[in-house]
Amino acid sequence: MNKDAPGTSAAAGEPLLSAELRDQSDRIWTGLHAHPFLSELARGVLPLEKFRFFLEQDIMYLPDFARCIATGAAKSATEAELGFFARQLDGTINLELPNQYRVLDQVCRLGAADRGGALAKAPATVAYTTFMLSVAAQGGPLEIMAAILPCAWSYAEIAGRLADEIADHPVYRDWVGFYTTDEVLGLVRQMRQTFDEMAAQEGPGPQTRRRLAEIFATSSRLEGAFWEMAYTLDQWPDLSGSQGRLLAPMSAGPPPAP
Repeated sequence: MNKDAPGTSAAAGEPLLSAELRDQSDRIWTGLHAHPFLSELARGVLPLEKFRFFLEQDIMYLPDFARCIATGAAKSATEAELGFFARQLDGTINLELPNQYRVLDQVCRLGAADRGGALAKAPATVAYTTFMLSVAAQGGPLEIMAAILPCAWSYAEIAGRLADEIADHPVYRDWVGFYTTDEVLGLVRQMRQTFDEMAAQEGPGPQTRRRLAEIFATSSRLEGAFWEMAYTLDQWPDLSGSQGRLLAPMSAGPPPAP
């Protein structure tokens, strides 16, 4: 479990819901930390083409992640919930997404080969974004939080573990460092705290708690699928190889301002 934030309620002496869901998915998260994409990145030996593929896919993933957050804002029941989702949306659109474009530009300048990552959402990206948007459409703010929490939390946890062992690499050290900044870690802590506060106020029963655990675990599994997709360069067959190169790839830079 992540030790950066309290895992129990001081008032009740019971595990907070975020800690409970994290513990239930510990086997999944252990797999995330052990994935070769991350171990090779830490040693500075991950092929740049795989990191480029990851970044190109993440740039297509993040807008749907933001749409999921925006749906939470639309369904918010209180002004506090609305403010929370608004801040998280701003962090995704104006902090994380520009950083991914910036790092992608660096990777391309270093000569990372194009493996079709920008041609379309790969199968794992489609699965992840479709799941999140389905949860957002069908559920309420608490379900939406359970769907988005593994992404933000796992990146912070992974970066925290890699920070002291990351090799001196022209891109990878900088990318890991972004997820250990006070601004990013503050957004993650706020996400956990707000989720736990919302859960305490709503007092979800056993059936709802099982549903939230299922959502959290599924998003966690899809995080693993995302790393695996990038590591294996898993794109749709018709977009792989020379055939895919006939299509116009997405621009490596952010869209122009209106």
